[in-house]
Amino acid sequence: MKIKLLLLFLVCQSAFAQMTSTEVDHLVEDAMKKFNVAGTAVTIVKDGKVIHCKGYGIKSITTKEKVNEHTNFAIASNSKAFTTAALSILVEEGKLSWDDKVIKYIPEFTMYNDYVTANFNIQDLLTHRSGLGLGAGDLMFFPTGSDFTMKDVLTSFQYFEPKSAFRTKWDYDNLLYVVAGEVIERVSGMTWEQFIQTRIMVPLGMDNSYAGLSMMKDKSNLASPHAEVKGTLNKLEDFEEMVNGAAGGIYANVDDLSQWLLVHLNKGKYGHGLKSQLFSQKSQWEMWKIHTVTDVDRNPRYNSHFAGYGLGWDLEDIKGNMSVSHTGGLPGMLSKTIMIPDLNLGIVVLTNTSEGGAGVFMSVTNSIVDSYLGLDDHKWTDYYAPLFKEYYGKADDVSEKVWKTVKANEKIKVKAEDYIGIYEDKWFGKVEVFMKDKQLWLRSLRSPKLNGPMQYYNANTFALKWEYQDMNADAFAIFSLDEEGKAQSIKMKGISPNIDFSFDFQDLDLKRVMTK
Repeated sequence: MKIKLLLLFLVCQSAFAQMTSTEVDHLVEDAMKKFNVAGTAVTIVKDGKVIHCKGYGIKSITTKEKVNEHTNFAIASNSKAFTTAALSILVEEGKLSWDDKVIKYIPEFTMYNDYVTANFNIQDLLTHRSGLGLGAGDLMFFPTGSDFTMKDVLTSFQYFEPKSAFRTKWDYDNLLYVVAGEVIERVSGMTWEQFIQTRIMVPLGMDNSYAGLSMMKDKSNLASPHAEVKGTLNKLEDFEEMVNGAAGGIYANVDDLSQWLLVHLNKGKYGHGLKSQLFSQKSQWEMWKIHTVTDVDRNPRYNSHFAGYGLGWDLEDIKGNMSVSHTGGLPGMLSKTIMIPDLNLGIVVLTNTSEGGAGVFMSVTNSIVDSYLGLDDHKWTDYYAPLFKEYYGKADDVSEKVWKTVKANEKIKVKAEDYIGIYEDKWFGKVEVFMKDKQLWLRSLRSPKLNGPMQYYNANTFALKWEYQDMNADAFAIFSLDEEGKAQSIKMKGISPNIDFSFDFQDLDLKRVMTK
């Protein structure tokens, strides 16, 4: 009986064994096909060793060149953990304290009220608990090509209406990480890019990764971003850098990112015999401590009890194990990093295609983690594929309905002179409504890619189809009129329900300042 029980136990164990490299290959290739993704790269580290590191698909639909383990992708918001690691190094060197107020280093930093300005500390920059709304101010850098400066960033926050009380609610923020990058520069005397490159990447041997695109002299092994439009992949331009890369500027490959996973799983130690230390275990505990509580995924499969945001990391428990993760997204580039420290396991998945890339990194990371947790094969790719199709299909239906209404109303006459003029927002600057080829247009004076025709939709509302189409960011322009029907102000919001939150049109309050 004992032998039979032992055999049964072994059979059950083998059914839920960790994935082989061949099984990972099949998993990734299947997911790429079902989510229509051009290229992907995956690394897995376990028990201090790199056990899988490989590229799949192509870098560009133009060149058809293959992705390999050294192909660089934009890792987007996975860069945030590099920023918090950099600050940890400075804390350990006594250059600053986590509780230091931001204005100690950046006196011109101004928030939406005096109390918050005076009390905003270094960790508040990193924990998405500022009270500002989701993605506040991102429109300064999405799309690329604007002329906003660090000075604009530092003084913009005073003009936003807070959405929650200070330090009470999680709302994802990019611009405050940009401010954190400025703190690093003022304290260390090096730009954020220089600090990340010399103090983190060089010691870890991340020799082919870069803190910014401009630092990459040889772009021959750079993956190009892509977007899917009605089933067809389109190649996009590389994302231009913001004023610094602290929120999402790193370009890296899975070979180098294996070392990034290992230094975290080794509690800050690296190198031969783990005799070198990038940051202390105390700093790691600080980075991996919940600072802002977030909603828990109640999926019974993982039996999670808590979730929160640390310093540049999402934290939760899954099947009694701690999970440390983050995702990243830029136009045409989506990625995920996840570690299960209790299992000494780390995974990075990089992709170069919008929308579908999320399906790939979710399917691949979930499947690999499940295999190490001893869970059954949930067939995540087949689970997510119809959900993604439905999600994006519904959003497309909403947008198509709007443009059908525009088409139906195109013969309605509008007094163009009632709308033409210059409108100004306190943080975003001026936009102009003008006539072009007998059509009303709107253009931003500081963000030139936000430029496109205004087509009448309904009441006092126009639909804007931007010349920029790398992301689905078309928007409504809703005018307020005076008693004579003359436009006095503009409010805006995205047309698609799944517009990226970085297009925070809803935060604009454009007041008419000049009539043409």
